[in-house]
Amino acid sequence: MVYLFGLPAACLLGFGFVLQQHAAEREPLSLMLSFRLLLDLVRVPLWLAGIGCMVLGQVLGALALTQGSLAQVEPLLTMNLLFAMALARWMGDQPLGWSGWLGALALSGGVAAFVVAGRPHSGQGEAGALRHWVVIGCVLAVAGFLVVISQRLRLLHRPPLLAAAAGTLYGLQDALTRVCGGIFGAEGLTGLLASWQPWGVVALAVVGLLLVQSAFEAGPLRLSLPALSAAEPLSGIACGIGFLNDELRTTPDALAWQAAGVVAALTGVFVLGRHPVMPSGERRPEPPPHHLIHRH
Repeated sequence: MVYLFGLPAACLLGFGFVLQQHAAEREPLSLMLSFRLLLDLVRVPLWLAGIGCMVLGQVLGALALTQGSLAQVEPLLTMNLLFAMALARWMGDQPLGWSGWLGALALSGGVAAFVVAGRPHSGQGEAGALRHWVVIGCVLAVAGFLVVISQRLRLLHRPPLLAAAAGTLYGLQDALTRVCGGIFGAEGLTGLLASWQPWGVVALAVVGLLLVQSAFEAGPLRLSLPALSAAEPLSGIACGIGFLNDELRTTPDALAWQAAGVVAALTGVFVLGRHPVMPSGERRPEPPPHHLIHRH
């Protein structure tokens, strides 16, 4: 069931990211990190289609999380890059070439190696409140640090940092989504709405969405999607082990294969993300002010 839900989720997420970037790249840079950016994009049909794909993907991802651990589901979601590349290839005319096939092999093979070697599974219960909040605080601090640093860099260097910040928040969102599933199963809808976790999921989703659209607006997809696809599973697995007591095999051989799988998957992520088939994001020149057009 994890794979039945996880792989379609990755497909929809990948399609959604491509469609969102095509729409966001047309927005003025003055709206970066402003909620006005989201208000403007709501009126763009292409962006709404991308959001629809992303929401459906997140729903399927949440269903996958009810069937398995974060360490099992998160690597599957990194496969969104394969589907994003497929859609970008269909929308353009750039061949995959050897680098595209090598990146696809590294990503899929790395994910398979990590899952087979680690045999990730859910542990018993959750960690104590102190450890819970320490892990959440660390994740939020990392995301905030990335955003602050991005604002001190040139525009070209901002997309990967903003996308990494969004991915970090999405990993925490995935962990809290699994917690929400447990609360709903034990206490029903009333108990879920009375807890803070679902509202935390909503807040993380909104802030993460703003960061992602700002990254898409600032530069081509190849600059942002690799960082987003790499940060989310790393953050999610850290949260799963940190306060959900997810477990992995820890024998020397298993750890070695897990490390090799992570390295291979991350290599595939960055090779695919920077492949020429991905949208270039070349910004159209903005029209001159009205008074200049009139004077001309």
